[in-house]
Amino acid sequence: MSSILQGPDGELGFSWCSAAPELLEYHDIEWGYLVDDDIRLFEKLCLESFR
Repeated sequence: MSSILQGPDGELGFSWCSAAPELLEYHDIEWGYLVDDDIRLFEKLCLESFR
């Protein structure tokens, strides 16, 4: 299980997002938010599967 850390922006996040600056931005903007639009959900599923 991932541990929770406080990032440089003062927000709590998982330890994997501290590995690189771009991961912190990804964590804060994209990851962990509800998606209620079918097209957006399909886009996220496709992109995450290729990640």
